[in-house]
Amino acid sequence: MARIAIIIADLFEDSEYLQPAVAFQKAGHEILHVGLQAGATVKGKKKGTSVLIDSSFKEVGIADFDALLIPGGYSPDKLRADERAVAFVKDFMEAKKPVFSICHGPQILITAKVIEGRHITGWKSIVQDIVYAGGIFHDREVVVDGNLVSSRSPADLTAFISAALKKLG
Repeated sequence: MARIAIIIADLFEDSEYLQPAVAFQKAGHEILHVGLQAGATVKGKKKGTSVLIDSSFKEVGIADFDALLIPGGYSPDKLRADERAVAFVKDFMEAKKPVFSICHGPQILITAKVIEGRHITGWKSIVQDIVYAGGIFHDREVVVDGNLVSSRSPADLTAFISAALKKLG
């Protein structure tokens, strides 16, 4: 079974974290929360879901994981300001390990400069950011391009989770 890093910071979209995390665990995969400070607790933006950060970016590397989940909300924007978080995401993409990005998740992918020429979707307010970064935007519930699985919003979670689980095998 896969070991999945979930990168997360305050004000993440609760459902975009909870539903995939539960589905991954039910399928027998292990999840680990990676954030800016190990031992800190971050909270979701709508329901205030609490998540304890297991490890910081300075404590782990991509060799520790098989896949990466990037929930949306304001979390990706907070993470993209941290060079270690950006390097972590860039390393995952360059290693072609599965990366699951939903809603505002592409913000950190844009900062990592890894979406040029890639087929991707995301929240409607970041479409131009995706396009300006060289991504090929599709307004679909899920887009799979090699190792990258992306979706637009919580409304797409069923398709997103299904594609992510398929990618994990």
